[in-house]
Amino acid sequence: MSVEHDFEPIRGLPNDLPPGETILWQGEPDWTLMARRVFRVDWVAVYFALLMAWRIVDSTANGQDLVTALLAAIWVAPIAIVGVGLLVGLAYLNSRTTVYTLTNRRLVMRFGAALTKAINIPYKIIESAAVNKRADGSGDVALQLVKPNKISIVLLWPHARPGFISQPQPSLRCLRDATRAAAVLAEALRQTHEQSHATAPRVDEKSQATRGGGVGAEPALA
Repeated sequence: MSVEHDFEPIRGLPNDLPPGETILWQGEPDWTLMARRVFRVDWVAVYFALLMAWRIVDSTANGQDLVTALLAAIWVAPIAIVGVGLLVGLAYLNSRTTVYTLTNRRLVMRFGAALTKAINIPYKIIESAAVNKRADGSGDVALQLVKPNKISIVLLWPHARPGFISQPQPSLRCLRDATRAAAVLAEALRQTHEQSHATAPRVDEKSQATRGGGVGAEPALA
């Protein structure tokens, strides 16, 4: 049980499981992947590197010697270190305080450091799921909810599929083994919908080989 959430009866869950419910899988975002793919640390570092290079070029073009130009560029370094450091810290904190739990009945997303939130998503309101897998096996698992079920993007972020604002898709972000989580989810969805004699939601997989890049209950805050 984590120190940050030692009040939890079960890690990642605000309450004990009701009779008949069992945990099938638990996971959390990888902080290094979150730093790169959510907080875009790579892009921020490149921006500061280009800014330093521009200061050198601009200074030399204005007649200053190379040493003076280098000193002018070095002044950017502390800002770059603080900026990148803050983003890395946010990624680490978000990862450390997040737990995704798949049970035989629902997905529970617990996240937040200062204000902890736990979102319950019953399987019967999941319309489909999409797996965005990278070449190294890491990736995201995004869920499309049956309308009119909807969770605010402000409440979900950063645990939401990028680019879906009007109809946010809750997502298990930056998993080291996205395939495993998707397989457990697919089987849980199949069993849930077999019991209700409904068609099981599809789970689509999209691989990215070149990048390291009102029916049923509503989602509820626990």
